[in-house]
Amino acid sequence: MELRQLRYFAVLAEELNFTRAAARLHISQPPLSLQIAQLERELDVRLFDRNNRRVVLTEAGEAFLNDVRITLGRLADATSRARDVEQGLAGRIEIGLSGSHFMGPVPALIARYKQQNPQVSVLLNEMNPAAQLEALRGHRIDVSISRSKVDDELLQSMPLWPDPVVVALPTAHPLAGRARVDLSALADDNFVVLRQETSGFARLLAQACAQAGLLPRVVQTVAEVPAQLALVQAGLGVALVPRSTCEHFGERIAVCELSASVGQGMVYAVTRREGGRRALDPFLHAAAEMGQELRRDRRGRRPRKAAGLSGPAVSEGEGAG
Repeated sequence: MELRQLRYFAVLAEELNFTRAAARLHISQPPLSLQIAQLERELDVRLFDRNNRRVVLTEAGEAFLNDVRITLGRLADATSRARDVEQGLAGRIEIGLSGSHFMGPVPALIARYKQQNPQVSVLLNEMNPAAQLEALRGHRIDVSISRSKVDDELLQSMPLWPDPVVVALPTAHPLAGRARVDLSALADDNFVVLRQETSGFARLLAQACAQAGLLPRVVQTVAEVPAQLALVQAGLGVALVPRSTCEHFGERIAVCELSASVGQGMVYAVTRREGGRRALDPFLHAAAEMGQELRRDRRGRRPRKAAGLSGPAVSEGEGAG
């Protein structure tokens, strides 16, 4: 049984006239008659009663027509879905990200992308930065949203939007009222830091502090930025964190920019060089658009220089997790 035989049968069942059915199918009448006869022989069922005056469906033909219409409809749907996936309009993408990104622009990015691509399933995998890179290399995720810039033989990074490093302080801290502070002014403070073994951002900050002559007095080491900020709010110490993560804490913490301006934190989309799912390209396009909007907004609201750290530039080195 061939698919074209089913299509021929469905059209003939609608027209009940070989001449008109052949015209709709853009074939001559003899091939249509031949294909219908072959279909009936294969099924061992008479689908039509026909003579020189009329063509009518048999009872078996009517039952067969119902199932054929369902089959052809499903085939049309499958064809449409396959084309949508090919064009990046359907399918799924797996995104790896750390918890801190839920406090920044990423949720709005996901909402925008889903609105533009409702047939694409977006699966978020919360994991530490090191695990994201491992999953990306192992084809378990399609993109890592990271503050770590990675460019090697397998992976590449696309900058999305800036996220400057700031210092988060308890509200009762003596420096809490200042707009900017020097890194050296924190020499006597307790620090809440990220684990260096899983975060490129944590390693970068440690290097920056060392180059500035500061050896942070670490009292707590945690896995995620939200945990840092919660401990800062509790008064356990200060923390160097991306600016976007502080907004959710509002007035429960104090936030100061850092005086040295040698660069600003950057959020990247890290992907495999070999490419990935078709739906990934529209996602990266939406992320790039949001990045442009955030940069324009930041230039409009903050004309002064972006804060950073003395030492390695955060914008071009490894970023946060």
